[in-house]
Amino acid sequence: MKTIAIDIRLIGKGRTGDEMVFRSLTQEIVALDRENRYLLLTDETERGRLAALHHELNIVGKEHIEVVSLAGRNRFIWNLFSVPLFLLKRHVDVFHTQYILPIFIPSRTRVVVHIHDVSFCALPWFVDWRDRMFLHFFIPRSLKRSDTVIVPSQFTRDEILRYFDGVQSAKIAVIPNACSSEFMVEASQEEVLKIRAQYRLPERYLIVVGTLQPRKNLPFLIRAFAELRKHDADIKLVLVGNRSAHHFDQNIDHVIAELDLGQQVIFPGFVAQDDLPALIKGATGYVFPSLYEGFGIPLLEAMSQGVPVAASDIPCLREVAGDAAVYFHPGQVDICAKVLYTLTIHSDQRKQLIEAGKIRFEQFSWSKSAQLLADIYYA
Repeated sequence: MKTIAIDIRLIGKGRTGDEMVFRSLTQEIVALDRENRYLLLTDETERGRLAALHHELNIVGKEHIEVVSLAGRNRFIWNLFSVPLFLLKRHVDVFHTQYILPIFIPSRTRVVVHIHDVSFCALPWFVDWRDRMFLHFFIPRSLKRSDTVIVPSQFTRDEILRYFDGVQSAKIAVIPNACSSEFMVEASQEEVLKIRAQYRLPERYLIVVGTLQPRKNLPFLIRAFAELRKHDADIKLVLVGNRSAHHFDQNIDHVIAELDLGQQVIFPGFVAQDDLPALIKGATGYVFPSLYEGFGIPLLEAMSQGVPVAASDIPCLREVAGDAAVYFHPGQVDICAKVLYTLTIHSDQRKQLIEAGKIRFEQFSWSKSAQLLADIYYA
């Protein structure tokens, strides 16, 4: 029996994609593997929240799983003291975390590091200089000390080899992402009507779901949307994301004001995870204009709900969506507007994309990814 420790402290912190990936992988791996012991490390100390974690991860009553609460007011204390002391006291065969390793890990412990993307290397001007310095200092150490580096796509694997010298390609393993459990069932028309009324949405809208960071390229999309409205004045744009987040792209509001689109671009505010499938299902189309991604889970979320997808023509998104999306150059407004117009009115294209999307969606699942992860843990 091996003892495997997984750093789950981001679960419950509202980190969108990163949090969902680790929650889903953790749920699947502990359900799949009943032969080994799992220690799930969190900085949560409040009893009610710890109980909620057990339910969220479906581990209530599972004797081979222990949630370990380690005090740590911030990530520095966590990595400098909390985790190193724990790994010294408890025998751990495998330690799995994201991006940044603790300052000390015993040599007896195999290290698995999850790197979701390296956008801080590819688009440094979109990252706060303090975060950039922190990552540039610690990521090379994580890559060097790790026994296995997990990435969600072949593109991200290639990017790590491109930006970091001396990394052995053999230690990088691709484990694709998938959709959260909420997207395993297509929302009904009744659910769509209910959500549309609840969030006061129009009958026809394009939708984007995710963080509102600069690399998401939303000011560009808004300009393309303004061009689209010259030919389709009834359609609106719904942007689902946290406008209060630290990295909110201020140019979003500037472009909306410049083009007088205050009534046409809709921010529904906080949307519960359970509501997202119906919110997406009700859309005329899903748009993913991002400049850089490590994977692109929203593409699969839209496909799961039978919604046609238009995406930036960047390698990562083509790797995920294949022929189940139409693509546009993420810097050419007029081309994007034409693609969106065709997507909204061309019934044959819409039908083709929806059918291709359903097939593509079936290629990704957390159960498949958990089996790949188990093979790494058992090595």
